[in-house]
Amino acid sequence: MAQSSNSELNPTICRRLLIAYLIERLPKPNNPALEEVTGWPRRTVQDVIAKGLPGHGTQVVFVQEGVRNNDGYYRLESWGSISGEWVRAHLPEICEALALAPEQVPAPEA
Repeated sequence: MAQSSNSELNPTICRRLLIAYLIERLPKPNNPALEEVTGWPRRTVQDVIAKGLPGHGTQVVFVQEGVRNNDGYYRLESWGSISGEWVRAHLPEICEALALAPEQVPAPEA
């Protein structure tokens, strides 16, 4: 029996793809916003941003807004070796690989 392409997606890489997509797509994406959409713990979100994405050349910066260190949001500067177009086109499969309902994730802009 042939496997579908969905089962071939690596969940670790899919987490990176989804976080990059959400940083691009959400208005002012901070840790609580990313945790709310994904349902993942704070540490998982932080590790993906700090360790997972730079391994692909993806550049994310934190935009400080306020006095406290965590007042602000992330901004995607560069997708690096990741194709943003591919991620947007395969968002349902990425969600499936991560056991997330596609309606939890904002759809790509038309």
